[in-house]
Amino acid sequence: MGRRKVANQKKGALAGLPVPQNAGLLSFRVINPVGEPLVQAQYTLNDSQGRKVVAGETDPYGWGVVVVPVGEYRMSVSADGFAAHLGRASVREGGAPVALGDLTLHGAPTLPLPEPGDWEIEAAHTRIGFTARHIGLGRVYGGFGNFAGAIRVGSTMEHTAMHVVIDAASIDTNVKMRDNHLRSGDFLDVENFPTLEFYSDRFVHRGGQNWVITGGLTLHGVTRTVTLDAQYNGVRVGMEGETRAAIHATTELHREDYDINWQTMLARNIAVVGSNIKVDLDIQAVPKGTELEFK
Repeated sequence: MGRRKVANQKKGALAGLPVPQNAGLLSFRVINPVGEPLVQAQYTLNDSQGRKVVAGETDPYGWGVVVVPVGEYRMSVSADGFAAHLGRASVREGGAPVALGDLTLHGAPTLPLPEPGDWEIEAAHTRIGFTARHIGLGRVYGGFGNFAGAIRVGSTMEHTAMHVVIDAASIDTNVKMRDNHLRSGDFLDVENFPTLEFYSDRFVHRGGQNWVITGGLTLHGVTRTVTLDAQYNGVRVGMEGETRAAIHATTELHREDYDINWQTMLARNIAVVGSNIKVDLDIQAVPKGTELEFK
Protein backbone atom coordinates (compact mmCIF):
# COMPACT_ATOMS: atom_id res chain seq x y z
CA MET A 1 0.00 0.00 0.00
CA GLY A 2 2.84 2.37 0.93
CA ARG A 3 4.68 1.75 -2.35
CA ARG A 4 1.51 2.42 -4.39
CA LYS A 5 0.97 5.67 -2.47
CA VAL A 6 4.51 6.84 -3.26
CA ALA A 7 4.05 6.01 -6.94
CA ASN A 8 0.75 7.87 -7.08
CA GLN A 9 2.28 10.92 -5.39
CA LYS A 10 5.11 10.96 -7.94
CA LYS A 11 2.66 10.63 -10.83
CA GLY A 12 0.59 13.49 -9.49
CA ALA A 13 3.61 15.72 -9.06
CA LEU A 14 4.67 15.09 -12.67
CA ALA A 15 1.27 16.01 -14.08
CA GLY A 16 2.06 19.72 -13.80
CA LEU A 17 5.41 19.61 -15.60
CA PRO A 18 5.49 21.44 -18.95
CA VAL A 19 5.95 19.08 -21.89
CA PRO A 20 6.59 20.26 -25.48
CA GLN A 21 4.19 19.36 -28.24
CA ASN A 22 4.88 16.03 -29.95
CA ALA A 23 6.59 14.81 -26.75
CA GLY A 24 5.65 12.93 -23.64
CA LEU A 25 6.81 12.45 -20.08
CA LEU A 26 8.04 9.06 -18.89
CA SER A 27 8.69 8.13 -15.26
CA PHE A 28 9.82 5.02 -13.38
CA ARG A 29 11.42 3.95 -10.13
CA VAL A 30 14.27 1.43 -9.94
CA ILE A 31 14.36 -0.83 -6.89
CA ASN A 32 16.14 -3.96 -5.65
CA PRO A 33 14.32 -7.25 -4.84
CA VAL A 34 13.44 -6.06 -1.31
CA GLY A 35 11.93 -2.79 -2.53
CA GLU A 36 14.80 -0.44 -1.73
CA PRO A 37 15.53 2.34 -4.29
CA LEU A 38 18.66 1.97 -6.41
CA VAL A 39 20.49 5.28 -6.54
CA GLN A 40 22.45 6.17 -9.70
CA ALA A 41 21.09 3.23 -11.64
CA GLN A 42 21.85 3.94 -15.30
CA TYR A 43 19.10 4.03 -17.88
CA THR A 44 19.07 4.40 -21.67
CA LEU A 45 16.18 4.82 -24.10
CA ASN A 46 16.71 3.93 -27.77
CA ASP A 47 14.25 4.63 -30.55
CA SER A 48 12.89 2.01 -32.97
CA GLN A 49 16.00 2.48 -35.17
CA GLY A 50 18.33 1.69 -32.27
CA ARG A 51 19.51 5.29 -31.84
CA LYS A 52 20.10 6.53 -28.29
CA VAL A 53 17.58 9.25 -27.45
CA VAL A 54 18.30 9.87 -23.78
CA ALA A 55 20.44 8.42 -20.99
CA GLY A 56 20.85 9.25 -17.33
CA GLU A 57 20.93 8.07 -13.72
CA THR A 58 18.22 7.66 -11.12
CA ASP A 59 17.91 10.24 -8.35
CA PRO A 60 18.49 9.64 -4.58
CA TYR A 61 15.05 8.00 -4.39
CA GLY A 62 15.56 5.69 -7.36
CA TRP A 63 13.42 7.74 -9.74
CA GLY A 64 14.05 8.44 -13.41
CA VAL A 65 12.01 11.10 -15.19
CA VAL A 66 12.51 11.98 -18.86
CA VAL A 67 10.76 13.95 -21.58
CA VAL A 68 11.09 12.31 -25.00
CA PRO A 69 9.52 12.71 -28.45
CA VAL A 70 6.40 10.70 -29.18
CA GLY A 71 7.34 7.19 -30.26
CA GLU A 72 8.22 3.63 -29.32
CA TYR A 73 11.29 3.01 -27.17
CA ARG A 74 13.49 0.17 -26.03
CA MET A 75 14.69 0.70 -22.50
CA SER A 76 17.70 -0.60 -20.62
CA VAL A 77 18.28 -0.10 -16.87
CA SER A 78 21.39 -1.33 -15.05
CA ALA A 79 23.23 -0.94 -11.75
CA ASP A 80 26.42 -2.36 -10.29
CA GLY A 81 25.92 -5.92 -9.12
CA PHE A 82 22.52 -6.35 -10.78
CA ALA A 83 21.34 -7.93 -13.99
CA ALA A 84 20.08 -5.37 -16.53
CA HIS A 85 16.37 -4.77 -17.01
CA LEU A 86 15.26 -4.63 -20.65
CA GLY A 87 11.83 -3.37 -21.60
CA ARG A 88 9.72 -1.23 -23.91
CA ALA A 89 7.81 2.01 -23.49
CA SER A 90 5.33 3.89 -25.68
CA VAL A 91 4.87 7.66 -25.60
CA ARG A 92 1.76 8.79 -27.46
CA GLU A 93 0.85 12.25 -28.66
CA GLY A 94 -1.60 14.07 -26.41
CA GLY A 95 -1.51 11.29 -23.86
CA ALA A 96 -1.10 11.45 -20.10
CA PRO A 97 2.35 11.05 -18.51
CA VAL A 98 3.53 7.45 -18.83
CA ALA A 99 4.26 5.97 -15.41
CA LEU A 100 6.07 2.64 -15.70
CA GLY A 101 6.02 2.14 -11.94
CA ASP A 102 8.66 0.07 -10.16
CA LEU A 103 11.33 -1.69 -12.20
CA THR A 104 12.97 -4.39 -10.08
CA LEU A 105 16.60 -5.31 -10.74
CA HIS A 106 17.77 -8.74 -9.57
CA GLY A 107 21.28 -9.67 -8.50
CA ALA A 108 23.66 -10.60 -11.28
CA PRO A 109 25.15 -14.10 -11.18
CA THR A 110 28.64 -14.22 -9.70
CA LEU A 111 31.64 -16.02 -11.17
CA PRO A 112 33.50 -18.68 -9.14
CA LEU A 113 36.40 -17.17 -7.20
CA PRO A 114 40.02 -18.37 -7.50
CA GLU A 115 41.05 -21.30 -5.33
CA PRO A 116 42.73 -20.30 -2.03
CA GLY A 117 46.51 -20.22 -2.23
CA ASP A 118 49.37 -18.21 -3.71
CA TRP A 119 48.96 -16.75 -7.19
CA GLU A 120 51.50 -14.87 -9.29
CA ILE A 121 50.76 -11.98 -11.64
CA GLU A 122 51.76 -13.25 -15.08
CA ALA A 123 53.65 -10.39 -16.73
CA ALA A 124 53.32 -11.61 -20.32
CA HIS A 125 49.54 -11.17 -20.20
CA THR A 126 49.30 -8.24 -17.79
CA ARG A 127 49.33 -4.55 -18.65
CA ILE A 128 49.90 -1.63 -16.30
CA GLY A 129 48.97 1.46 -18.30
CA PHE A 130 48.17 5.10 -17.69
CA THR A 131 46.74 8.13 -19.45
CA ALA A 132 47.54 11.76 -18.68
CA ARG A 133 46.84 15.10 -20.21
CA HIS A 134 49.56 16.61 -22.38
CA ILE A 135 49.07 20.18 -21.25
CA GLY A 136 46.87 22.11 -23.64
CA LEU A 137 47.41 19.62 -26.46
CA GLY A 138 46.08 16.12 -25.99
CA ARG A 139 46.79 12.95 -24.06
CA VAL A 140 49.89 10.96 -23.19
CA TYR A 141 49.53 7.15 -23.12
CA GLY A 142 52.08 5.02 -21.37
CA GLY A 143 52.79 2.07 -19.18
CA PHE A 144 55.39 0.13 -17.20
CA GLY A 145 57.12 -2.84 -18.81
CA ASN A 146 58.82 -4.42 -15.79
CA PHE A 147 56.90 -5.49 -12.70
CA ALA A 148 56.15 -8.44 -10.44
CA GLY A 149 53.26 -9.23 -8.15
CA ALA A 150 51.56 -11.84 -6.04
CA ILE A 151 48.06 -12.44 -4.73
CA ARG A 152 47.48 -14.61 -1.68
CA VAL A 153 43.87 -15.77 -1.96
CA GLY A 154 42.46 -16.59 1.46
CA SER A 155 39.60 -18.86 2.46
CA THR A 156 37.42 -15.80 1.77
CA MET A 157 38.22 -12.68 -0.24
CA GLU A 158 38.17 -10.73 3.02
CA HIS A 159 41.35 -12.67 3.92
CA THR A 160 43.08 -11.99 0.60
CA ALA A 161 46.17 -9.82 0.06
CA MET A 162 47.91 -8.40 -2.99
CA HIS A 163 51.45 -7.02 -3.45
CA VAL A 164 52.83 -5.48 -6.66
CA VAL A 165 56.30 -4.01 -7.26
CA ILE A 166 56.92 -1.89 -10.39
CA ASP A 167 60.29 -0.90 -11.83
CA ALA A 168 60.00 2.89 -12.13
CA ALA A 169 62.68 3.06 -14.84
CA SER A 170 60.56 0.82 -17.10
CA ILE A 171 58.12 3.66 -17.82
CA ASP A 172 57.40 3.90 -21.55
CA THR A 173 55.37 6.55 -23.41
CA ASN A 174 56.93 5.76 -26.81
CA VAL A 175 58.95 9.01 -26.78
CA LYS A 176 62.52 8.52 -25.59
CA MET A 177 63.17 12.14 -24.62
CA ARG A 178 59.93 12.31 -22.61
CA ASP A 179 60.63 8.97 -20.93
CA ASN A 180 64.07 10.15 -19.84
CA HIS A 181 62.49 13.29 -18.43
CA LEU A 182 59.86 11.24 -16.57
CA ARG A 183 62.66 9.18 -15.00
CA SER A 184 64.47 12.33 -13.86
CA GLY A 185 64.20 14.21 -10.58
CA ASP A 186 61.37 16.33 -12.00
CA PHE A 187 59.04 13.34 -11.92
CA LEU A 188 59.70 9.77 -10.74
CA ASP A 189 63.31 10.37 -9.68
CA VAL A 190 64.18 6.73 -10.31
CA GLU A 191 67.71 7.10 -8.97
CA ASN A 192 66.36 7.75 -5.47
CA PHE A 193 63.03 5.91 -5.78
CA PRO A 194 63.61 2.92 -8.06
CA THR A 195 60.26 1.19 -7.47
CA LEU A 196 56.56 1.82 -7.09
CA GLU A 197 54.76 -0.55 -4.70
CA PHE A 198 51.12 -1.35 -4.08
CA TYR A 199 49.90 -3.46 -1.17
CA SER A 200 46.30 -4.28 -0.30
CA ASP A 201 44.51 -6.61 2.09
CA ARG A 202 41.07 -5.10 1.64
CA PHE A 203 38.82 -6.60 -1.05
CA VAL A 204 35.16 -5.53 -0.87
CA HIS A 205 32.46 -7.06 -3.05
CA ARG A 206 30.10 -4.52 -4.64
CA GLY A 207 27.90 -7.13 -6.30
CA GLY A 208 28.13 -9.19 -9.45
CA GLN A 209 31.68 -9.07 -10.85
CA ASN A 210 32.40 -5.66 -9.26
CA TRP A 211 34.89 -5.24 -6.43
CA VAL A 212 36.72 -2.46 -4.65
CA ILE A 213 40.39 -3.04 -3.78
CA THR A 214 41.84 -0.54 -1.29
CA GLY A 215 45.50 -0.34 -0.39
CA GLY A 216 48.62 1.77 -0.09
CA LEU A 217 50.57 2.98 -3.14
CA THR A 218 54.15 4.07 -2.53
CA LEU A 219 55.41 6.37 -5.28
CA HIS A 220 58.26 8.89 -5.17
CA GLY A 221 58.85 7.89 -1.54
CA VAL A 222 55.31 8.79 -0.45
CA THR A 223 52.56 6.33 0.49
CA ARG A 224 48.91 7.20 -0.05
CA THR A 225 45.69 5.20 0.14
CA VAL A 226 44.39 4.25 -3.31
CA THR A 227 41.08 2.65 -4.26
CA LEU A 228 40.84 0.46 -7.36
CA ASP A 229 37.48 -0.09 -9.05
CA ALA A 230 37.88 -3.69 -10.15
CA GLN A 231 35.97 -6.08 -12.36
CA TYR A 232 36.63 -9.74 -11.78
CA ASN A 233 36.45 -11.65 -15.06
CA GLY A 234 36.62 -15.15 -13.65
CA VAL A 235 38.91 -18.17 -13.89
CA ARG A 236 39.69 -19.88 -17.19
CA VAL A 237 41.92 -22.65 -18.49
CA GLY A 238 44.64 -21.32 -20.82
CA MET A 239 46.04 -22.73 -24.05
CA GLU A 240 48.61 -24.85 -22.22
CA GLY A 241 46.17 -26.19 -19.65
CA GLU A 242 47.14 -23.63 -17.01
CA THR A 243 44.56 -22.00 -14.74
CA ARG A 244 44.22 -18.23 -15.08
CA ALA A 245 42.31 -15.58 -13.14
CA ALA A 246 41.63 -12.20 -14.75
CA ILE A 247 40.94 -8.77 -13.27
CA HIS A 248 40.47 -5.36 -14.84
CA ALA A 249 40.90 -2.34 -12.55
CA THR A 250 41.04 1.44 -12.80
CA THR A 251 41.89 4.35 -10.53
CA GLU A 252 43.00 7.96 -10.73
CA LEU A 253 46.12 9.45 -9.14
CA HIS A 254 47.06 13.07 -8.49
CA ARG A 255 50.75 13.85 -8.78
CA GLU A 256 50.64 16.49 -6.04
CA ASP A 257 49.70 13.74 -3.55
CA TYR A 258 53.16 12.25 -4.11
CA ASP A 259 55.19 15.47 -3.82
CA ILE A 260 55.68 15.74 -7.59
CA ASN A 261 55.10 19.48 -7.64
CA TRP A 262 53.00 20.57 -10.59
CA GLN A 263 53.27 24.31 -9.89
CA THR A 264 57.06 24.16 -9.72
CA MET A 265 57.25 22.60 -13.17
CA LEU A 266 54.85 25.17 -14.59
CA ALA A 267 57.06 27.96 -13.30
CA ARG A 268 59.97 26.34 -15.14
CA ASN A 269 57.91 26.06 -18.36
CA ILE A 270 58.02 22.26 -18.26
CA ALA A 271 54.92 20.89 -20.02
CA VAL A 272 55.06 17.11 -20.11
CA VAL A 273 52.02 15.51 -18.48
CA GLY A 274 49.08 16.87 -16.54
CA SER A 275 48.22 16.60 -12.88
CA ASN A 276 45.64 13.79 -12.97
CA ILE A 277 46.82 10.34 -14.04
CA LYS A 278 44.26 7.68 -14.99
CA VAL A 279 45.57 4.17 -14.34
CA ASP A 280 44.24 1.14 -16.19
CA LEU A 281 45.20 -2.41 -15.20
CA ASP A 282 44.56 -5.67 -17.03
CA ILE A 283 45.83 -8.43 -14.77
CA GLN A 284 46.11 -12.16 -15.30
CA ALA A 285 47.33 -14.36 -12.46
CA VAL A 286 48.32 -18.03 -12.35
CA PRO A 287 48.86 -20.33 -9.36
CA LYS A 288 52.39 -19.97 -8.01
CA GLY A 289 54.77 -22.49 -9.52
CA THR A 290 52.94 -22.74 -12.85
CA GLU A 291 55.45 -23.36 -15.64
CA LEU A 292 54.59 -21.81 -18.98
CA GLU A 293 56.23 -22.06 -22.37
CA PHE A 294 55.72 -19.30 -24.91
CA LYS A 295 56.43 -19.82 -28.58
